[in-house]
Amino acid sequence: MQLFYNPDITIESKEFSFDKEESKHIIKVLRKKEGDILYVTNGLGFLFVTEIILASEKKCIVKINSTEKQEETGFYIHLAVAPTKMNERYEWFLEKATEIGIHEITPIICDHSERTIIKTERFDKIIQSAMKQSNQYFLPKLNEPVSFKNFINKNHDGNIYIAHCEESNKKLLKDVVKPKEKYTLLIGPEGDFSSKEINLALENKFVPVSLGNTRLRTETAAIVACHSFTYINE
Repeated sequence: MQLFYNPDITIESKEFSFDKEESKHIIKVLRKKEGDILYVTNGLGFLFVTEIILASEKKCIVKINSTEKQEETGFYIHLAVAPTKMNERYEWFLEKATEIGIHEITPIICDHSERTIIKTERFDKIIQSAMKQSNQYFLPKLNEPVSFKNFINKNHDGNIYIAHCEESNKKLLKDVVKPKEKYTLLIGPEGDFSSKEINLALENKFVPVSLGNTRLRTETAAIVACHSFTYINE
């Protein structure tokens, strides 16, 4: 099933039109015509089965034949991950985490961050593409970048963890996570969190955890954590 995305559809909608770029792709590239069926999500858990009623490259219009709602997972994964020096590595993380089933992502700017300027427009497109490719109906929430201190000082529901590389008394993430709960996990940049940041997190009740015996890159650690959460909830 090829999935399309349109955030403006609601369950009250009877028909809607794609923008010019998407319309051209549907009609000219995919060679869809009037009467063809398109599967569309609004990123809020709904799948709309639609039928093309106007096959125009400038404005493809469809009517909604039926609607179904995807069940929610019963758990919630929020990863706060420092941007990587190479943008491509962070984009890889976003793509794979979306495919695995992450719910929320926050880029956090840390003391050791080499990249501090983040443009989220491309990140949004990568997440949307990964959602469609993996046939999911919930679009992960991508927050604007925030400093480590500001993120720590926010109120966080559920279980809160920090994965760092300093030698200390840490338990494996898989041994402390319980199923069907909300999780927030901090993952630092190349060079790890600073000692000041780790202490600040611990003061704010973040639980220190380990992701294994090897030292992982930022994006690898994020994927390992995301998979661990979903695996425990299967």
